[in-house]
Amino acid sequence: MKIFSRTVGLFEENSYLVVDETTGDAVMIDPGDEPERLFEMLDESGATLRAIWLTHAHIDHIGAIEAIRRRHPVPVHLHPADRPVYDVQSFFAEAYGIPFEQPGPPDVQLEHEGTVSVGTLTFRVLHTPGHAPGHVVYHGNGVVLGGDLLFAGSVGRTDLPLANPAHMSDSLKLISTLPPETVVHPGHGDATTIGEELRSNPFLNGTANVRRDTH
Repeated sequence: MKIFSRTVGLFEENSYLVVDETTGDAVMIDPGDEPERLFEMLDESGATLRAIWLTHAHIDHIGAIEAIRRRHPVPVHLHPADRPVYDVQSFFAEAYGIPFEQPGPPDVQLEHEGTVSVGTLTFRVLHTPGHAPGHVVYHGNGVVLGGDLLFAGSVGRTDLPLANPAHMSDSLKLISTLPPETVVHPGHGDATTIGEELRSNPFLNGTANVRRDTH
């Protein structure tokens, strides 16, 4: 397995490409913006794109979907609880004057403890609401593709529409049970591990509560 990434857009969001080296198949996770840079990442990998997997549907994680699908008409995977978020991002973009192309409907509904595969690689889907109602993470092959659940030293915001601090606390408890060596590839910022965050992240090790002013 290889994981490529590009940090894109005004919100400096991390978009990922997971490649199965055995088959040359790939999946793109959270294509947030700057599609030309994401095409470059795909071209550099030499892989064939098979799907788009979303951790959640905030504007900075879905902004390049339509551009990607015009060139690569692949299915989009999203948890159904985030469909209300997905459907209104064009209104937020207009309100804040952010260039944005509203993507068409997602194709595949994710479910908690379900699995998704690319080539010979399989990942477990964990529903981790709090930052967004349908937020999920993808766990497998020694990594978590974690969206905006957990960051190095911080966690996702819970002061956004449809966010829920209590749900975030439960989701952080869930992810803290993963093996400490698990590498976390977050939606923003640098990669980390579960073990490092249990040692140093006050929101994961119990020394701070999830509040409205989280990252």
